[in-house]
Amino acid sequence: MHALFSVILLALELYTYIIVGVAILSWLIAFNVVNMYNDLVRSIWTGLNALTEPALKPIRRFLPSMGGMDISPVILLLIIYFIRQLIIDNFYRMSF
Repeated sequence: MHALFSVILLALELYTYIIVGVAILSWLIAFNVVNMYNDLVRSIWTGLNALTEPALKPIRRFLPSMGGMDISPVILLLIIYFIRQLIIDNFYRMSF
């Protein structure tokens, strides 16, 4: 059981890094630091969006329009943090 919780916590941590990567890449694209016409940038952007959009889309549905500012990644990071703390506090310690 301990190994299962460790894998879940590791997956949540990895997904956190992916969300931060999407946020940083979106800023770089918005400020024209990187160009979407570059095949590598486009493939990384498409891959990261494919990983994060299923989790971000339901959050965006409930958020009001904020004039071009997207805080859905922040809310998703807070949800991930809550899930991690729930696992650590309630289940992870019980598996010992």
